[in-house]
Amino acid sequence: MEIITTHTNADFDGLASMVAAKKLYPKATLVFSGSAERPLRDFLSQDIRNLYGFKKIKHIDLASVTRLIVVDTRQGNRLGPLEECLNNPGIEIHLYDHHPDAPGDMQGDVEHIEPIGSTTAIFVALLRAQGMVLFPDEATLMSLGLHEDTGSFLYATTTPADLQAAAWLLEQGADLDIVNQFISRDLSAEQIPLLSLLLENSMTYTVHSVQVTVSRLTLPAYVDDFAVLVRRMMVMENLDAVFSLVCMGERLYLICRSRIPEVNVGIIAREMGGGGHAAAASATIRDKTLFEAEEELLYLLHRQVKPRAMAGELMSSPVITATPDITHKQANDLMARYNINVLPVVRDNTDRKNPTGLLGIISRRDITKAIAHKLGEMPISEYMTTDLAVLPESATQADIQELIIENRQRLIPIIRENIRENTQGEKSESVICGVITRTDLLNLVVNDPAHLPRNLFHEDEHPSSERTRNISSLMTDTLSRDIILLLREIGEIAEDVCMQAYAVGGFARDLLLQTRNLDIDIVAEGDGIVFARELAARKQAAVRTHEKFATATVILADGMRIDVATARLEYYAFPAAMPTVERSSLKQDLFRRDFTINAMAIHLNPKRFGTLVDFFNSQNDLRERRIRVLH
Repeated sequence: MEIITTHTNADFDGLASMVAAKKLYPKATLVFSGSAERPLRDFLSQDIRNLYGFKKIKHIDLASVTRLIVVDTRQGNRLGPLEECLNNPGIEIHLYDHHPDAPGDMQGDVEHIEPIGSTTAIFVALLRAQGMVLFPDEATLMSLGLHEDTGSFLYATTTPADLQAAAWLLEQGADLDIVNQFISRDLSAEQIPLLSLLLENSMTYTVHSVQVTVSRLTLPAYVDDFAVLVRRMMVMENLDAVFSLVCMGERLYLICRSRIPEVNVGIIAREMGGGGHAAAASATIRDKTLFEAEEELLYLLHRQVKPRAMAGELMSSPVITATPDITHKQANDLMARYNINVLPVVRDNTDRKNPTGLLGIISRRDITKAIAHKLGEMPISEYMTTDLAVLPESATQADIQELIIENRQRLIPIIRENIRENTQGEKSESVICGVITRTDLLNLVVNDPAHLPRNLFHEDEHPSSERTRNISSLMTDTLSRDIILLLREIGEIAEDVCMQAYAVGGFARDLLLQTRNLDIDIVAEGDGIVFARELAARKQAAVRTHEKFATATVILADGMRIDVATARLEYYAFPAAMPTVERSSLKQDLFRRDFTINAMAIHLNPKRFGTLVDFFNSQNDLRERRIRVLH
C-alpha cells in the first residue's frame, strides 16, 4: 500500500503538495497525519475530501504500508501516528521538501529537496517536465500553497522557481479570487482585540544592528489560527522580524515570521524544539515557563541573528585602478589581464593598496567603442564618466541598492578618508579601499545566485557572493588530532603577523567528501613568503621560497610538507610565457583555479577557524557530482 502524507497541523503548501504528488503516484492514498490549520479546515469541505480520495488514519492498516510519500517535511516526529510506518520492514520512503536540512531529518530512497519558497513549486516543476495538464481546481489549490508559503512572494525565501510555478498555474486556470479569499482574510470580531493585546505586549530589540520585535502574551485558552495575528502585526507595523511567545491554557507556543535574510526564524524555532523555514516557523515549548522561554529566545537571537552587511565587508579589494593618461588600448589590456569590466580612474595609484584622488570610471563597453572608432591611442580621461557617487565603508545594503538600482550606477567606489600632515597642516585625502559591483548586490539580495535566471547577468558577469558555514565539527570527525592542532597553530601564526590564512583546494574539497587528504595547501592574504618563514621558525622547520611566484614550501621535522602561497592573480604577457604574479585577494586567487570544486577555502584564523568560504556555489557542484569550469 502507498500513502501520501504531510506534517501534522497541515497547511496549504502541504495539502497542495499532497494533491500534486497524487498526480505522480496515482495508486497512492492521501492521508492527513493529524490536524490541519484553520484556513485549511475551512477550505476542506467533505466534497473536496471525496474528490481527491482522502482517507482517515483509522481506516488505514499501517503495517501494510510499503511506500510512504512524505511532502513538506522530513521530520519523522511530525508525522503523528504515521511515524509507525517508518518501522515497517522494507518500507520505501520518498521525500519532497523545501525546508533546510535539520537534525533528525529522515533519509529517503527518493529525494527531491530544493531550497526554494514552497514544496508546491517543486511538484509544479516535475509536473511541467512530464507535460501534465491540471484541472482549474487543482491549479487553484496549488496556487494557494505557493501564496501561503511565500507570503504571496514577499518572503525573502521566494525564488524565481516559485514565480515561474505561479505563472504556469495561472496558465492552467488558477482562480486568484479564491486564492485571495483564503490568503487575505479579514480579522474576526474575536481576533481584533487579540491583535491589540499582541501590539501592547511587544518590545523591539536591536540585535547586531537588526531590529527584532518580541511579544509575550498569556491567554486563558487555546486560540485557533494565532499565526494570522502575528503575520498581520508584522504587515501593519512594517516589522522585519517578529517572535511571539504565547501561553494558551497549559501550553506555550512560539510563532515567528521574518522577511529579512539576517533573521532565519527556522533555525531559531528548531533550537527551541520546533521547525519551519527561514521566513516562517513555530514551536511548541515544553518544560519552560514563559519567562524562561523568553530568556532562551533572546539568547538565541544574539547568537543567530546575522549582522547587517556593511560596504566595508562586501567590497572587493585591492582595487585595480588606472591613471587618466593611459590610452584606451592600455586600459583594454589592463581589463583583460585582470578580468574586470569597470576601471576606476585615479590621480595617483603608485601605492596600489591605497590609490588616491578618484576622478571617474570607464567601462569595458566604452573602451571597446573607442577602439572601434580608431581612438585607441587617446587617453581615457577623454571618455571616462566623471558623474558618479561614492560610499563610505560604513554604508548599508540600502545605501548600495539606492545607488546601483535607482541611480543605475554599475560600480560603487568605497572611500576612506585619510588624514595626513603637510607643510600647510593636516589634509584630508580620499583613498579607494574597495569597490562593489551590480553583481555583488544581486548576490547579496538573492543570497544564492544559483537561483537567478542567467539572463539577469551580462555574459561577462560572474555571480560569486561568499557563502560560509562552519565545518569545524566535520574537521574533528575526519582529521587526526595532530592535523587539527597544526591547522589551529597556522591560524594563530597568521593572526600574530596580521594576515588571514586559509586551507584551500583539494584539501577543502576532500574534507567535504569526508576523505582524509594530508596535502595541505595554505593561501595567505598578505605576503605568503613572510608567513612561511614565520611558520618555519616556530616549527623549527626548513623552508624553500620561490620569490618570483610568491610561494614557499615548509618542510616539518617529520617530513610533512606544507605549501604556502600568497593570495595572488596570474597573467601571461604572451602565449607560453611564464606567469606574471601579483598580490591579490582570496576571492581572486580562488577564481584563477580550474574547477569550482577546487575553489573553496577553510579559514584558519582563531575567530573564524573552520569556516568554509565558497564564492562559486562549489558545494552544490560537489553534492551533485558535477564538474564545472570557472573560466
